[in-house]
Amino acid sequence: MKFSTALMALAAVAGGTSAFQSPALTAGRTLSSRIAAENGSALMAATLDSTAAGAVALNGKAGARRKKTKQERLELASKGLQVHVIGLSIHHAQVEVREKLAIPEAEWNDQSNVICSTGQVEEAAILSTCNRFEIYFAASDAHEANARVMEYLAERSGLPVSTLRRNIFMLEGDDAVWHLMRVAGGLDSLVVGEGQILSQVRQCHLHSIEDDGCGGKVLSRLLNNAVAAGKRVRSETAISKGSVSISSAAVELSEAMCMQDLNLPFSEARLAVVGAGTMTRLLITHLASRGLERIAIVNRSMPRPMELQEQFPDVEIEIVLEDGLWDVVGRSDIVFTATSSPDYVIDKGLLEEHGLDSGRPLMLVDIAVPRNIGPDSVELPAVKPYNVDDLKAVVAKNTAMRQREMIEAENLLQEEAHSFIGWRESLSAIPTINQLQERANMFRQEELTKCTRKLSQNDNFSDRELEAVERLSRGIVNKMLHGPMSHLRKAESVEKKQAALSELSSMFRLDDEEGGRGRGRRRR
Repeated sequence: MKFSTALMALAAVAGGTSAFQSPALTAGRTLSSRIAAENGSALMAATLDSTAAGAVALNGKAGARRKKTKQERLELASKGLQVHVIGLSIHHAQVEVREKLAIPEAEWNDQSNVICSTGQVEEAAILSTCNRFEIYFAASDAHEANARVMEYLAERSGLPVSTLRRNIFMLEGDDAVWHLMRVAGGLDSLVVGEGQILSQVRQCHLHSIEDDGCGGKVLSRLLNNAVAAGKRVRSETAISKGSVSISSAAVELSEAMCMQDLNLPFSEARLAVVGAGTMTRLLITHLASRGLERIAIVNRSMPRPMELQEQFPDVEIEIVLEDGLWDVVGRSDIVFTATSSPDYVIDKGLLEEHGLDSGRPLMLVDIAVPRNIGPDSVELPAVKPYNVDDLKAVVAKNTAMRQREMIEAENLLQEEAHSFIGWRESLSAIPTINQLQERANMFRQEELTKCTRKLSQNDNFSDRELEAVERLSRGIVNKMLHGPMSHLRKAESVEKKQAALSELSSMFRLDDEEGGRGRGRRRR
């Protein structure tokens, strides 16, 4: 009899009320309009309604932030963090501007911490390649966050904000999400479909989730979705077939211009490359596919060139240390440069100093950012320098051939973008879910306390049986809340989620906490 009384009391939990003000949800544009916006002018981020999070705690030097716990990242994400991207790419900015902002991969996390150190930006991740420099960040106050990132760009580059604004693009929300998806899929690359950018986005994601990374809940999820999107594009479409890298475009350019610039067939040209990194490996791969037999590699040390010798046994690779650079340049027809040097490796003054201004034709193809070849080398009549910006004409043909694959790829990217956007919107329901659970548990505890007080007076109930009643109360509450909470999480659009929040508030009478408690007391 008393056990059934306990069950009757527990039923009162379901009728308990609590107060919750459903958050205002901003309706987003359709993905098709976002695609149009991607190809149009850059969008200035608007100020959001959420408040900015507190200042970041620094450990010693600027940029060292305490790693937030999983719960802290989730709470921040649910408070309205919006995704933004500010950057420069080969489509928007000249190489002279891009090279002033280029950051080596080893410094991505350090610089992300610098951006977040003042507190306006909660999460940040940097992607810096030869063709783009982009800062992805999440913040609750768009105006302050954008101002902070612009301040950082101006400080790092030494350029006035007015110059930066002429070269940068700014995107927020769904537009920023769509941009990253296109980047990871290779659709925003100079050579459409090139695969190297996917690897770089993956590294950006991996760095963001390291102990000293600033990825957070939102950005780490976005970058992970972008990597998954890029993988789908490469595996489910033919967009990556053929020449799909900057290195391959450099080979195509040199081959196309060889007769015009050197009056020499490409197959007879003597080739050399300065540097022995990933770009050089890709360069030799594409040269080998065109029948390359020999090439000279100039590098600061021996290990990497020796690895390339092992990887390309059919190519005769001559290894020359940097002291022999000018000897190699002097006996070559085409010199490719792909080093990470922040200074010019070859320029007009150095060419003149080493007697290479005598009129012998020389083609210089620079695929590095920052540039390895000084722009003044064009002043020497016989020298024909090219840099990454000159590859645009070469890849126009490449882009046209991939139009059909681009449409198919965009369909796949839309699916992944919708997946992230849906997840992000689901975060807005977290405060409602948490409050509903807390209030339901509060009422459960109140009713359970009254019941157990009576049941404990009965010697027929053991502590084990009382624990069973407590577990039963939790189970009833959890099962009753499962349906409403699942409905909140699965709302497909912003409008449906807003309607679900309103329905839940009305259904459970969450607007008046005291009213619910009072009604509970009158029933006693």
